[in-house]
Amino acid sequence: METIQIAERLRDEVSSLRFSKPVTHVYNPLDYAWDLHEQYLRRYARKGVRAIWLGMNPGPWGMAQTGVPFGEVGMVRDWLKIDGQVRQPDSIHPKRPIQGLDCPRSEVSGRRLWTWASEYFESADSFFDQFFVFNWCPLCFMEEGGKNRTPDKLPAAERKPLMEACDQALLETVKELQPQMVVGVGKFAKDQASRILKNLDIEIGQILHPSPASPIANRGWAPQAERQLLDLGLLL
Repeated sequence: METIQIAERLRDEVSSLRFSKPVTHVYNPLDYAWDLHEQYLRRYARKGVRAIWLGMNPGPWGMAQTGVPFGEVGMVRDWLKIDGQVRQPDSIHPKRPIQGLDCPRSEVSGRRLWTWASEYFESADSFFDQFFVFNWCPLCFMEEGGKNRTPDKLPAAERKPLMEACDQALLETVKELQPQMVVGVGKFAKDQASRILKNLDIEIGQILHPSPASPIANRGWAPQAERQLLDLGLLL
């Protein structure tokens, strides 16, 4: 199954799910930012890459705006050269407006990741010849005050059907792209990859998550992640 078909099915499956308080708003960028997400898949999802980099779920100023994993607006527009219209979610959190590529906010995690990629590789095509970046869960969860809520904090009854849909999409994406390795961006993502892909003959690695909530990442994420990638044998 091609990556676009996998994403379409995942989009539709998670759109039907419902979540209770403290979650008050759920954004599905595979729906309202589908135009940009589809461009990302068509241009950059390539078979036989060295590794898939696996993230957890969208940030409010990254993929939630652009439909691209770790999709900091400036890097998506200027380096990945993805452009297009982003529609509005059905229910908008007043503190988390969706402005697409016009969003003036910058997501730190995405800026760190894609800035490193743009400095290490001569072009986006050069990066994606080697790697593909994918999020396990496409949904962004927000509480009433605007706080981001990660999927692992959802009640078990709500988490189970979400995990089933997300797990299947990751498994199918790995089978389609046939990477040599899956690299969790952070421990949570690595743990999910190890769980979901345990029956496949594929190596699982991990690099530091670029979140500003991580004191270690704030001490220079790029050189640390680059060293980890070198240790994994993923950089030439």
